[in-house]
Amino acid sequence: MRDNNKRELILDAAEALLCGASDKDISVEMIAKKAGIGKGSIYYYFESKEDIVDAVIERSYSLAVREYFGDVYGSNNALFKIKALFGAVIKQEFRDKRKNIIVNFHVQDNLMPHMKMMMTAVKTISPILTKLLEEGVKDGSFHTDYPEESAEMIVAMLTFLLDKSFFPSDNEGVFRKLKLYAGVLETCLQTEKGSFDFLFSPEEYSEELRSE
Repeated sequence: MRDNNKRELILDAAEALLCGASDKDISVEMIAKKAGIGKGSIYYYFESKEDIVDAVIERSYSLAVREYFGDVYGSNNALFKIKALFGAVIKQEFRDKRKNIIVNFHVQDNLMPHMKMMMTAVKTISPILTKLLEEGVKDGSFHTDYPEESAEMIVAMLTFLLDKSFFPSDNEGVFRKLKLYAGVLETCLQTEKGSFDFLFSPEEYSEELRSE
């Protein structure tokens, strides 16, 4: 039976290394040494370094999802839930850049981690957003005939636009993008003006982004 604690130890070691170097510059041997375990133990949990990197990215987004579900417990308001979901994702994207693997991938010159990060975001966040859009359609908050496709486009657009390796921008530039993005969401979902202003308002996650 596999030891989940050891798996987490491997991921912690890989994340620590990846926050200081490109994934091209680390190896399974380095991860094993950092974790304080034998190289053979790595392959008991992961088939390759690429699998480890994928798991690290997935874990980071899972943290955002867990935070989101904690924030919306007991709420029946679809717009509030979407606000909490975006807040959790953006905080996870831009939390302490010295420790956050997603932030580090934003500044790497290797295209593959960026693509994996965006694919993981769409795969992880879109199903949750789809259900929220469906709730909003039922209660009249949103209007869309294609909630699943809308969710995928919304998540992909946000993740892609905020990736500074593709679109170099200072913090004010990021906020201008978020303001325009909020307007796009209002139009696409035919919702009340100002519904997505929280994306560029001075809330907790916005402050963290400003101080990056």
